[in-house]
Amino acid sequence: MKSEYKMILNPVTDDSHESLVKAKNNLGFIPNMYRNMAAAPGLLESYLYTYDQFRVNSDFTSVEQEVVFLTLSVENGCTYCVAAHSLIADKMSNVPTEVTDAIRDDLAIPSSKLSSLHAFTKAMHDTRGLPSQADVKAFLGAGYSERNILDIVTAIAVKTMSNFTNHLFHTKIDSAFESRKWEG
Repeated sequence: MKSEYKMILNPVTDDSHESLVKAKNNLGFIPNMYRNMAAAPGLLESYLYTYDQFRVNSDFTSVEQEVVFLTLSVENGCTYCVAAHSLIADKMSNVPTEVTDAIRDDLAIPSSKLSSLHAFTKAMHDTRGLPSQADVKAFLGAGYSERNILDIVTAIAVKTMSNFTNHLFHTKIDSAFESRKWEG
């Protein structure tokens, strides 16, 4: 999904930008999304900080983190982030491909706990943080905690920054993520 409006603001091409140097050192390349976000340095810095906080400090496993990020990216219709998180899920977080593909294709997830996480993440997204008692009860009943609800709030903040930026810029998918391209 892309915005009807396309940003004309130029992405940052100066590779000496501190956050872009850090990205290149960590990832081996500078994602197109980061170049776009760097046009508003506070956006890129906020994104990177909040992303790192979610990765390091959430109570979710790396598999659960990808389920949350991928669910939100699909719900927001962000083709760029769905491709990126699908590849990260496959190659770095060891998410079973059938789980990743189920989220991408809106199919049943073959794990009841991950299915509950996916459903509650969607509920938080769709209700704009106003889940029903039944949503929370099902989530907690699957073995998650109230702390995990706040972790999902953090992930929503991260994905709002990245997904909305990609919609506005019509961000081109990096070749590193091309194998997991998604059209929604």
